[in-house]
Amino acid sequence: MFVFVPVLSFGQKQTQEGNVVYPPLIPVSKASLLKDVDVIFNSRFAFDNYFVDNEHVNSLFSVNQFRFEVKGKIHDKVFFRFRNRYTKIADPSTVDNVSRTVDMAYLTIDVAPQTKLSFGKMIGDWGGYELLTNPIEILSYNTINNNGENFMVGAALTYALADSKNKFNLQVLNSRTKTFQEQFGTTVPPGIKVSETPLAAVGNWKGILFDGKLETTYSYGYFMDAENAGRSLISLGNKYKNNKLLLYYDFQYSKEDLDEKNVVSNIIKSKYPYAAENVTYVENWIRAEYQIRSKVNVLLTLMNDNSYWKGNPDSNKNNLMLTSYGIIPTIEYSPFTDINLKFYAGYIAKKNNYSSYAKDNFGAVNGTTGQLSFGIIAPLLVL
Repeated sequence: MFVFVPVLSFGQKQTQEGNVVYPPLIPVSKASLLKDVDVIFNSRFAFDNYFVDNEHVNSLFSVNQFRFEVKGKIHDKVFFRFRNRYTKIADPSTVDNVSRTVDMAYLTIDVAPQTKLSFGKMIGDWGGYELLTNPIEILSYNTINNNGENFMVGAALTYALADSKNKFNLQVLNSRTKTFQEQFGTTVPPGIKVSETPLAAVGNWKGILFDGKLETTYSYGYFMDAENAGRSLISLGNKYKNNKLLLYYDFQYSKEDLDEKNVVSNIIKSKYPYAAENVTYVENWIRAEYQIRSKVNVLLTLMNDNSYWKGNPDSNKNNLMLTSYGIIPTIEYSPFTDINLKFYAGYIAKKNNYSSYAKDNFGAVNGTTGQLSFGIIAPLLVL
């Protein structure tokens, strides 16, 4: 015992001292990078009450949105952003080799003082302010953004003028996340062939006018959905700021040789076995926000969409198939001054008005839906 106790004591001392010299998981030299990195839990939790044609259907608690986000600088000239949505069913079978639950995963490199180059999966710069707004703030989307693919893999070149009031963005992206066969299956119309280069090109201008009171995001995008079928999308987004008032207006026009949104195709599928051709969607989106008290905001969203089937082979056709409306009154209360967390109450009311042609020929029936929600909206910045 007298021989081994000193030896064991010496061994324990060596082990304890040895633990101190192991380097930390994040080296001290790299710890300074964390000051430029944000970790965010984009969250919306609610108690939702659903109605169909003014009849209550069910009520339940739900995690409406939960998107984990990490973004920041990892170098003076290199920025990264990653966001994953956990309230969406994972779909690994995509053409870009990344799950559709991933919204964004890209790098941005400063190649010149006013020029940036981005690579990876990013948001398509074609949706106006409705699409650019944090998804946890949007209780329901209009038709085009709700039914389209809005996050694509590709590259982007951004150039800002010296006055910093005008920015131009050019994107070249995949036109879809699924293969052509997975998206359309047996509904592909005769004569439509798969494209060898299913890409999209998008040009966007963001401007600041009238001493910052008016901001714009205007874009044009062309999508090669098939070898002989394309899609054009025009989006005009406007944002007006004046004291306590914020006012947004988006106009969108989508002309599709092959119905990518699938709204018209769903109307005619009872009698027409193929995806609709020569379809047009025209829509308006308005959102007003007004601060009535230091901690209380009221919001009103109005939306409208007109869906046309111009490729209908019927000689007695009516191009207009559906007119849809939406209204979302909301009130928000922010109890804290040092954290962005707010309680809200909102009602989503939507109505589908089908044309007499759609009713008579395809059995379409008008209808309304409603959703009354009480919950919490919080982009929780944890780092």
